[in-house]
Amino acid sequence: MIFITAKFRVLPEDADRWPEIAADFTQATRAEPGCLWFDWSRSLDDPAEYVLVEAFRDADAGAAHVQSEHFKAAQRTLPPHLAETPRIVNFTIPQDDWSELGEMAVPDRT
Repeated sequence: MIFITAKFRVLPEDADRWPEIAADFTQATRAEPGCLWFDWSRSLDDPAEYVLVEAFRDADAGAAHVQSEHFKAAQRTLPPHLAETPRIVNFTIPQDDWSELGEMAVPDRT
């Protein structure tokens, strides 16, 4: 899978509304057949920063994402709300879901 984490620093005046601003893009991306997940979180340290964790099945799914109409629309509609160019980490890894963090294993509670 292609695993991507991106940090979006949003203009302070738009920070509280970012989930609404990005909603159409988020919903359309989650509906893509090759999208495994597309999840936003807000930074605890910087209320104007959102972190996007996303994954796509493979390179073809990633290519389909960046060639989609909703991605092209996001390229036009999201930057006016950003304070800077988003930063990204992008890796292809040989798995298709989250792994367990063994160092913090929770005992069976049943």
